[in-house]
Amino acid sequence: MDEQNAGGAANARRKFLTQVAGTGAAAGAAVALPALAQNTIEEPRMSKAVANQPSLSQTIADYAVNLKYEDIPPETARTAKRIILDTIGCAIGGHTAGPARIAQQLAANVSAKQAATVMCTGQKTTPEMAVFANGVMIRYLDFNDGFISSGGSGHPSDSLAALLTPAELNGKSGRDLVTALVLTYEVFGKIIDALNTRLMGLDQSTVLGLASVVGAGKLMRLTREQLTNAIGITVGGNTALNQGRVGTLSNFKSYACADASRKAIFSAQLAQAGMTGPAEVFEGRDGFFNVINNKKAFKIAPLGSAPLSITLAFTKRFALGQYSQTVAQAAMEARAFYKDPAEIAEIKLNVSRGAIHVMAASPDKWRPQTHETADHSMPYSTGVIFMYGSLDETYYEDPYLHDAKLLALVAKVKVIPSDEADRREAEINLCDLELVLKSGARHKVRVEYHRGHWKNPMTDAEMEEKFRGLARKHLKTDRIDALLKQLWSLENQPKIDNILELTRV
Repeated sequence: MDEQNAGGAANARRKFLTQVAGTGAAAGAAVALPALAQNTIEEPRMSKAVANQPSLSQTIADYAVNLKYEDIPPETARTAKRIILDTIGCAIGGHTAGPARIAQQLAANVSAKQAATVMCTGQKTTPEMAVFANGVMIRYLDFNDGFISSGGSGHPSDSLAALLTPAELNGKSGRDLVTALVLTYEVFGKIIDALNTRLMGLDQSTVLGLASVVGAGKLMRLTREQLTNAIGITVGGNTALNQGRVGTLSNFKSYACADASRKAIFSAQLAQAGMTGPAEVFEGRDGFFNVINNKKAFKIAPLGSAPLSITLAFTKRFALGQYSQTVAQAAMEARAFYKDPAEIAEIKLNVSRGAIHVMAASPDKWRPQTHETADHSMPYSTGVIFMYGSLDETYYEDPYLHDAKLLALVAKVKVIPSDEADRREAEINLCDLELVLKSGARHKVRVEYHRGHWKNPMTDAEMEEKFRGLARKHLKTDRIDALLKQLWSLENQPKIDNILELTRV
């Protein structure tokens, strides 16, 4: 159509619409304007497939609003308390790292009438920046808990950052904090179980942000309607790509979930102030199911149904990506079969394809150039253990990253996909390690349930030993003792302010 004809058509359309309005025919516009109506009909909404059902957002909000501490089995509440202790220990251990320092500097630049506390530094800042800074500290060492499903994985304890701040600002008790943590794990776990984030290329922070806003909203006393709006705001604006966790890794790995929690606390604040969010953020025409999940509605197991998700999370024994916890333990056990690393000809690791996808899928995993890549490298961490007999964050920096002798050993690591490990991945991260020596001798080690797995849990004494190992570099012994006493008796604490103060370096 040429410009003159196009202009004529537009004028005719405007004239016709004016006539319709002038004759009071607007109510019958669907009949009077069939061509225009056809152009504006929406495609069927996913929600029609679940007609007369509450939306997923409403279902989550209902569970959150109604959950009480008394509903939580005592052993589950104890598990939550142990996770809080472990996560705060990881934050203390990671608070001097470069990304944590950046977050602390940003937090120091802003203030608020209702100020929140940054752990370790004691800084007072806005709630969002406190959540972000605390979240980066929690995540940096890659030492906090893990959760693995057949379709994805993550670290639900990252959400603790989004809970500490509203608990502090709203005068909540230790029991309130435990309840909120159980809630965030339940949302995170049931969603991860139903959503194949790995296949979709979604970062775990997409689900973590949702879990965080629910837990934060609970502590902020949001109503069902407000929490539904907060979920809509968060999910609608926090869909993150997994590219930050493949190839050479950047600081993104340390702050992705912290940023999701920062957005979550702001979403909860918006909803509390009266801001609304998309009601059909999952089910709508352009919602999560259609756009992100390839027009497939996923159905989660009932929230609160057994087993509760928090009981399926595991504690890390090594400061290392969760898919290599069994590998590291197997490597430690295999050291008994040789006296000198020079005797080693080859190291074969038979693991799941999911583990390979995360921790051994590219050449940079054999020659990591950054801390973040090294602690997410199965071959590199295996080489470190066979070479030095230990593994902590110091091995993820120079001079180790460029140690020729170490890298030569790492090059002997072969990672092989295992069908059995694939079948069992939802429950365990199976590792079959075979050590081949230059003498021709072969030794095999199998690890199914690594120390810290929920079927092989660390004892309280082991948890405390890990905490002390992380904290003693930064806190005096009497301060560590006082902090541990508060954390072990968390259910009896009327407020959490003193816990935050005791982390101050």
